[in-house]
Amino acid sequence: MSPSRADSWQEANQRQLTAALGVVRARIARHASLLGVGLPEGTDDVDTALAALAEAEVGIPAPPALESLCQAFRLSPFERDILLCCVSLELGTGFGALFASVNGDPRKPWPTFGMALASLPEAHWSALTPVAPLRRWELVSLAPGEGLTSCALRIDERVLHHLVGLSYLDRRLQEFMAPVPPPRELPVSHQALAERLRQPWERAPDVDEPMPLVQLCGLEPDGAQAIASAACASLGLQLHVTRATQLPAGAEERAALARWWEREALLLGSGLLLECDEATGADALRAATAFAERVQGVVIVSSRESLRPRSRAAIHLEVKRPTRVEQRLLWTQALGPEVTAAHGALERITTQFDLPMRSIRAAGSDVREQGPFADEGALGAALWAACRVQSRPQLEELAQRIEPTAGWEDLVMPPEKKAILREIAASVRQRARVYETWGFASKGMRGLGISALFSGASGTGKTMAAEVLALELGLDLYRIDLSQVVSKYIGETEKNLRRVFDAAQEGGAILLFDEADALFGKRTEVRDSHDRYANIEVSYLLQQMESYGGLAILTTNMKDALDTAFLRRLRFVLQFPFPDAPQRTEIWRRMFPAATPTEGLDMARLARLSVTGGNIRTIALNAAFLAADAGEPVRMAHLQRAVRSEFSKLDKPLAEAEVSGWT
Repeated sequence: MSPSRADSWQEANQRQLTAALGVVRARIARHASLLGVGLPEGTDDVDTALAALAEAEVGIPAPPALESLCQAFRLSPFERDILLCCVSLELGTGFGALFASVNGDPRKPWPTFGMALASLPEAHWSALTPVAPLRRWELVSLAPGEGLTSCALRIDERVLHHLVGLSYLDRRLQEFMAPVPPPRELPVSHQALAERLRQPWERAPDVDEPMPLVQLCGLEPDGAQAIASAACASLGLQLHVTRATQLPAGAEERAALARWWEREALLLGSGLLLECDEATGADALRAATAFAERVQGVVIVSSRESLRPRSRAAIHLEVKRPTRVEQRLLWTQALGPEVTAAHGALERITTQFDLPMRSIRAAGSDVREQGPFADEGALGAALWAACRVQSRPQLEELAQRIEPTAGWEDLVMPPEKKAILREIAASVRQRARVYETWGFASKGMRGLGISALFSGASGTGKTMAAEVLALELGLDLYRIDLSQVVSKYIGETEKNLRRVFDAAQEGGAILLFDEADALFGKRTEVRDSHDRYANIEVSYLLQQMESYGGLAILTTNMKDALDTAFLRRLRFVLQFPFPDAPQRTEIWRRMFPAATPTEGLDMARLARLSVTGGNIRTIALNAAFLAADAGEPVRMAHLQRAVRSEFSKLDKPLAEAEVSGWT
């Protein structure tokens, strides 16, 4: 409603409410005259008051608050007049004296139920039963200390403000609920869901059975919120949102919150979105489900997986990310004028990243602020970097991000092994072309994910190889320690893994799972429930890897301990061999940066030491610190001390012959 239209409605609403109060005043005054009580000055007769009310209701730009409230709470004409009596005590002049006269007691200048029964038309005793709307919804309250017919009736302050045209969220709800702004234009697939969402609610207003609970399931909480808001807006409703993690801990407090919200939803004309994506644990989900079942009216639940309400019908709709085509359109809208130079870049962006609408808009805004750009290459690089930033937050809480620094030139390994790494990089780069453009996705393959196993002794270059791939592909690399993910509690390992893959899906980050042996040991014949659930965990991770839209790498020191059935389901298996003497020589040559002062280093002698590349890196670094502390260039003597320290750390014997002649 525009400001001028709102002002016009406010004025018209005030006139209508004043006229309605005039009708009630006239009716009570008529009854007072029958009792021989003198009428207050300026009191109209009932017919004149009704005519004034009819005139006040002409041309109102939207239904007045009184009419909307009576319809929402299904008040009878008598209940409506009782409510107006309570309003009159707060807003009217002369009503107190009139009430005292009818009550026959100057000490009772307030409306009572007895007065209403005697003076108002269509009176019925059920109007003030605890289950009738006036008391059920706490529109009015009964003052203590008197009987039902003689106690004072008071209007609730929130209801009074609503009737005079002031709309706000009940203060008891403000820490739990927040309004959702009307959505922008939705992608076509999400608009279709919004239209499906409204269908269960399009029913006759006199149907008493509860509306079905609608669940929006999937990995797109922002999309679910926009869909719910669009569906509510199409029905003339607002939308408020609360999170399952914000709900009170106690059942009684949650029940009270539900009652307060039900009244507020009717006052405001609003639906409720309950977001359960951050709720963890069975108890939290049960509490959220019970709350959603308790609340009547329009209720939407947003969650990754379906909840299972017991006492209320539920409709489940899956919310997927916008399609690639829709994402390109969202990028076009987000980039504005910059989009004319971004068509090629957008193809790459939407192939690699699967961002929600909120992240696309945020990334687009960030890129616009950096512009203008010299060429499409610069714009594409800015877009790629912005997408990486937007896709990080969820995964940062679950895994360790590794900043890749190693390139192909840093890898010292047999050429045939390096060729397999280049195959992996090509698979990631060309995934969309092969699966989508060339049609391989339709060939009924188990999954479209790219999975690899890197096996070899500690320090042979498995993590460095993952860094090389990340740097080559311009992707983030995250390390997940599987020994920390595996839980002794049934079902918890799968939940931990799902959280990791769900969080990584947006940016297609490279996932490096360390310590695969913690989960993928030889599967044996199932002898008990623990064996059965261990196999379930393995199968679950394989399924997640196969459906993941990025590259998932597992590392192990013991390939022979892995089940062959598991190995068959991996796209790539790469063994990292222990480096031979020529390879160790090359590693030693590359280990010292150009700025490092060295003197008398014998690379051939160093290469005779049977250690991995990781050990060489540690030895060289420790020797550099020793030399720097002594104010000397790095010499063989410093390396000898560093070797002894490294072998001691590894609890590995060091023969004197291996380091003799170094100094």
